[in-house]
Amino acid sequence: MPRLYGFEDMAYRRVREEEADGIRAAASRRRLRQTFAAIVEWMNDTGYRTTRGGLWKPDVLAKVLDHPAICGCAEDENGELVETGGPAIISKAEFLEIRAIKASFAVGKTRQAQREYLVPGALVVCGLCVHALVSQPSNNGRRGYRCSPSTAQRPGGCGKVRINAELFETYIAEHVLAELAKPKVAALLSEARDELLQQAVALHREAAAARRRQKALGQDFARNELSRRAFKSADEELAKTIRDNEVQARFLEQVKHVPVGDIPDLVKWWKHAPLTAKRGVLVLMLEQIAVYPAASRGSRTVDADRVALKWRTWGRKAE
Repeated sequence: MPRLYGFEDMAYRRVREEEADGIRAAASRRRLRQTFAAIVEWMNDTGYRTTRGGLWKPDVLAKVLDHPAICGCAEDENGELVETGGPAIISKAEFLEIRAIKASFAVGKTRQAQREYLVPGALVVCGLCVHALVSQPSNNGRRGYRCSPSTAQRPGGCGKVRINAELFETYIAEHVLAELAKPKVAALLSEARDELLQQAVALHREAAAARRRQKALGQDFARNELSRRAFKSADEELAKTIRDNEVQARFLEQVKHVPVGDIPDLVKWWKHAPLTAKRGVLVLMLEQIAVYPAASRGSRTVDADRVALKWRTWGRKAE
């Protein structure tokens, strides 16, 4: 579990001052009723980064500013704030002011039911710019996957590809089930599943090693054995390695939900299987799915011209 931004430890007793400055600045801007999108754009431009070294996103910052530990408190079983004796990055009054702003925006709004999407985000990319697609409903409310246009918070997308989720997921499921039905494939499922889980373990180990190097780097910098420029460059590179390895490990770990026993009726199983198991099957079977623009506007055709499946090659053990 990642630590809370602004604190060195999971008990919220030791403040990381350079991050605490970011919280205070963000809190001040929020109290002026700036949007989270505007605040994170400022934070990213200023150089503030998350605990994993990534760019800030509105939902991530919202969670930090809604955590009572930043004002030295915790919530009891009734949801009331109680002081813990821990350090306060912002005052309790400031924290309550931010929560009041959140409540004012929520008045008259009802939370929509969470829409479920089959294909994990890291698996499907835009065929034009190779940027990961995001799950997002269309203007008429239908589920869909799209390549988001490039923004300050999510740079890189071209915004030129969108596909109907129901048609896309049906196409993917049909091809994956057809592949699973092959005797040779079915015989290798258990071994392939273990192989990917071993790769996930190796990635976690690499991330842990990078964290140790990052800690040693900080100690070298504290002893004036490294310049600030050299420290910052190396620290950012290690943070990226940690983040990328952990994300990829969690992605691969989804295969743990794949059943390894004999499944006599795959179609029936798929129809009633939990979403976690279905996603695990996709991760196990596919390395990448590329989606290209439709041949014509409004087209509902999903075929090999629009969707390219890159099947995973098993037998390559993690080094």
